[in-house]
Amino acid sequence: MTQRLVVGITGATGAAYALRLLRRGRELGLETHLIVTPSGVLNAHHELGLDRKALEAEASYAHAPGDVGACVASGSFATAAMVIAPCSMKTLASVAHGFGDNLLTRAADVTLKERRRLILMVRETPFNLAHLRNMVAATEMGAIVFPPLPAFYHHPQSIEELVNESAERVLELAGVAGAEPKRWAGLKP
Repeated sequence: MTQRLVVGITGATGAAYALRLLRRGRELGLETHLIVTPSGVLNAHHELGLDRKALEAEASYAHAPGDVGACVASGSFATAAMVIAPCSMKTLASVAHGFGDNLLTRAADVTLKERRRLILMVRETPFNLAHLRNMVAATEMGAIVFPPLPAFYHHPQSIEELVNESAERVLELAGVAGAEPKRWAGLKP
């Protein structure tokens, strides 16, 4: 069976991460299911010049955030993992407190209840106490909080390289075969 990956995009900065996950997913033969919030569309348009239709074209399947009857709303629909990239603090709070008030947060709740991997690429800085507590609550429920902090040990030459490396690390965390994050080999004398 083909591996399925659910990708959510919310209104925080960092839509490039989701776009890279979708494109890399296609390269790796994944079936991708995309859910983009209205704020996510605004942000993707601002940062990448993409509208909803262009974003949805990057995925195998796209679901409207109001379609709580979509396949990804049920635990019987087997997926490898779900990634919310970027994950706004509003969405983090919804996940941390079990609000299934739209398809994105319902799919995240289903991912957690089925004990599948939920990776939250949270985007905000600095964190306030509510943000930190919500990250703890989500982690206690089984989510992986993954702020997309750049790694510089592999000497990236572009923003694209930084985005790609974070996406590869997320795909590996999601259990996707073929993910290729750069490995630390230790300091070389």
